[in-house]
Amino acid sequence: MSYQAHAGVGDSVPAISLERVLTQWTFEPVPLTAVAIVLALYVAGVRTLARRGDHWPLLRTFSFCVGGLGSLVVATTSSLAAYDNVLLSMHMVQHMVLSMLVPVFLALGGPVTLALRTLPRRPRGWLLVLLHSRVAGVLSFPPVALVIFIVSPWALYFSGWYAATLESALLHDLLHLHFVVIGSLFFWPLLGLDPVPGRVSHGFRLLTVFATLPFHAFLGVTIMSMDTLIGGDWYLTTDRAWSPTPAQDQHLAGGILWAAGDLVGGLLFSVLFVQWVRQSQREAAREDRRLDREEAEAARAQAEASRASAGDP
Repeated sequence: MSYQAHAGVGDSVPAISLERVLTQWTFEPVPLTAVAIVLALYVAGVRTLARRGDHWPLLRTFSFCVGGLGSLVVATTSSLAAYDNVLLSMHMVQHMVLSMLVPVFLALGGPVTLALRTLPRRPRGWLLVLLHSRVAGVLSFPPVALVIFIVSPWALYFSGWYAATLESALLHDLLHLHFVVIGSLFFWPLLGLDPVPGRVSHGFRLLTVFATLPFHAFLGVTIMSMDTLIGGDWYLTTDRAWSPTPAQDQHLAGGILWAAGDLVGGLLFSVLFVQWVRQSQREAAREDRRLDREEAEAARAQAEASRASAGDP
């Protein structure tokens, strides 16, 4: 159990240390149960394909199960969860993992494609209805998803929303879900592996990711330079005598948001650029094969015409 998620504001908490960062685990039942169910469904889909003799890339399975679900477990049950209500900096690391790393790795696992290939007819039909619904189309439309992704953290930290999540275990868990959902709406269409609505050209994907970089930096710098504490009523009344102070911790949290946003955004930019190059190479190869076929057909037609002409009296 996290030290503060279900504890009173005045309860004392042990000082954070490298040992506790590495060894403190909370093992909350809700996220672990959700991860176990999703993992079982994904593995069942992969096994269904294997029994049919169909191939499913091992890298996709690793990305979804280890990268995506593994990052989700770390964010919600490790020391990040144990101290996310005690230190804003720990919450900020958790925020970036849930809203950026987890959605990217889950998307690279191609779960929608796997589901469409393995689900029975009726559930597959329900999924198709959802994918083609107007709500899904609007929310995943890149400009809309970009605005939601950018505005969400500003609304969280500059309203009473974040303070409310510090005092309510239910809102705390819903905030984690919110991070994953918002990140998925933004990143899944950009990565383009699944047939989800909102997919656009690779050039537009690169521009969209590039557009997020200054917003993360600006938000991080704003938090670092603030005199007012985010969630100050909670942090100032917590019985915590060890460093960092709430002001120092908030400065660190802003720096984490700035650096992590730029790092993950830069890595994703690189991934999308490589995807674009590979797609261009595949299209060029297909065009070369088409031209070769046309040349071969033209040569055969010319040869047949020559033979026919030579056989005329």
